[in-house]
Amino acid sequence: MSRVDRFVLFSKSQLFFCETQEGPPTRNHNTMAKRKRTDGVPNRVTSQQSTIVKKAKPSIPAVNAEPSSPLTIQVVTGSYDRILHGLTATILPDDQVEFADTFLFNAHNSAIRCLALSPPSAPEPGKLQKVMLASGSSDERINVYNISAHPPSRKHQDALSSVMPRKILENPKNRELGTLLHHSSTITKLSFPTKSKLISASEDSTIAVTRTRDWSLLSTIKAPIPKPLGRPSGDTAALGATPSGINDFSVHPSMKLMISISRGERCMRLWNLMTAKKAGVLNFHREILQEVGEGKHSTGEGRKVVWGSTEDGDEFCVGFDRDALIFSMDSTPKCRIMPEPRRKIHELCYVVIDSESDSSLLAVSTEDGKIMFFSTKSEDLPPAKSSAEGKGKASLPVAKLVAQVGGKEAGVSGRIKDFGIVRVAGKDGKGELVIAAGSSDGKLRIFKLAVAELKEASKSKTPETIGKLLGTYETQNRITCVEAFTMIPRPEGVEDRYI
Repeated sequence: MSRVDRFVLFSKSQLFFCETQEGPPTRNHNTMAKRKRTDGVPNRVTSQQSTIVKKAKPSIPAVNAEPSSPLTIQVVTGSYDRILHGLTATILPDDQVEFADTFLFNAHNSAIRCLALSPPSAPEPGKLQKVMLASGSSDERINVYNISAHPPSRKHQDALSSVMPRKILENPKNRELGTLLHHSSTITKLSFPTKSKLISASEDSTIAVTRTRDWSLLSTIKAPIPKPLGRPSGDTAALGATPSGINDFSVHPSMKLMISISRGERCMRLWNLMTAKKAGVLNFHREILQEVGEGKHSTGEGRKVVWGSTEDGDEFCVGFDRDALIFSMDSTPKCRIMPEPRRKIHELCYVVIDSESDSSLLAVSTEDGKIMFFSTKSEDLPPAKSSAEGKGKASLPVAKLVAQVGGKEAGVSGRIKDFGIVRVAGKDGKGELVIAAGSSDGKLRIFKLAVAELKEASKSKTPETIGKLLGTYETQNRITCVEAFTMIPRPEGVEDRYI
């Protein structure tokens, strides 16, 4: 039951024990690359506690490639303009980047809010591997696709695409599987905890668990709708309506726990996936909200949540508008992260820098175009200081800012709305991180930094600007979400017709 590939789901009356497996999809099969745009140039606990069997380790698998061979990364972006855009970034040995469009079309009737990528399918002799892609939108729909896990073949590049201003490498085996209509409001979060399960959240205050084998709905978790306690500043709910809906959720790698945060609630909820019940509620008290800059007229609701692990053990991070809180597994606040002056944060992600010692850093994208790396382990936290209000209360320590990527020094002035990180083997055999960062101005930037740089920066007392900007791609769309993965080298003698 503790294996990752054996995910335990539930309904109100019974438990479902579902083995990880894949079967032929039952939805319609349409080629993703056939549709074209006609306008413009193409190119994220106070009560019962559950026992954790596994430690939370963010999974950024390293791909071992020959140092002399180019590295291909598949990047997928969603936008306010309803465009689902897939492109490959091929990093050459001399750190030059070549971009090529793989698909580009209107995927939804409204803005795309979130994306999710599944782990690659299991390798089989004579067959190519594939990755499932899910996109969620304000139109209440979840579209599901199959995309190839291997770089597109150059033989599919026709004469017309070779003379276009931007390279086009269409893969005819990228297919649309269908649409899921499990929710009645905007889709806010999608996640593939395993290859066999898709979890989705919506502003209708429900979290749905779907089996990818036949795309049937296995279970629906309903979060309570908060009682109206006044209209907070910036509330966009209709007159007489209550702000509600799931903002974000995060599943523990043990597949037994899940944390969710909702609109209109100054709390987070812990769900026990083994017993089909709520495990506890952690309220954000006024003193805690003041620590993260949530004043009297702020909503006080969490916006992002993510599990992580350091040398101290498992922890989780709850992001607010301009700061984030780190909680240990006993639900006590450990520290906050943003230094002064605080700036708006958009995305959170834990990055493993040493798997042997469970050393990881928290990566945060900000409004001023930076991706900041923080160390949250106890030995890097300064001693607690007395709060400005006095009364004998100590303020939370601030996490150590280790390094940052981007910013005005790298020519990035606009906000980084979302980013994806993949880990690859470097030239000298040491790990490297490749970051695909999307901004609201339509630019997609590819950064590269060595893991050794982060390790050295973590020993320094002052934060350093590290990494190298490899290339910038103009998507001409206002990017809202980004996902990326390292493409697997194509097996010899296997063609696309066997996918």
